[in-house]
Amino acid sequence: MLNNVTLMGRLVAEPELRHTPNDVPVVTFTLAVERDYVSSGHERQTDFIDIVAWRKTAEFVSKYFHKGQLVAVNGSIQTRSYEAKDGSKRKAFEIVADNVYFAEAKRNSDSGVATQYGEPPPIAEPSSFSSGSDEAFEEIITDDDLPF
Repeated sequence: MLNNVTLMGRLVAEPELRHTPNDVPVVTFTLAVERDYVSSGHERQTDFIDIVAWRKTAEFVSKYFHKGQLVAVNGSIQTRSYEAKDGSKRKAFEIVADNVYFAEAKRNSDSGVATQYGEPPPIAEPSSFSSGSDEAFEEIITDDDLPF
């Protein structure tokens, strides 16, 4: 069976970290996810999706993610049934997060400038590459066809 969900949205509130009686970390949060389509003459609709993460992922989310931040979540759909206080039977749908990722630039608190999470190091200029000697690289021009 296949049960894989990938979502991107904004955190509605601060993630809430708790611990089970066996001291297992669990965090719950809600993502506001805009729908891809807009009916003409209407506003874009937003779905509010409950997410739960366990153990190391829960600790990571509670430490680094905050209200309003754009995040991407990969996980699976889980359902559970429960009885409400009024005695009615209810069913809850939530996403169990396997991975949670940063999905926008980080604001540098000192300068207010956005920097990208996981930003790669700058690429060196071609002139700074060396073949181990003082000779420059030479382009080889050929008319041969590729072997594949």
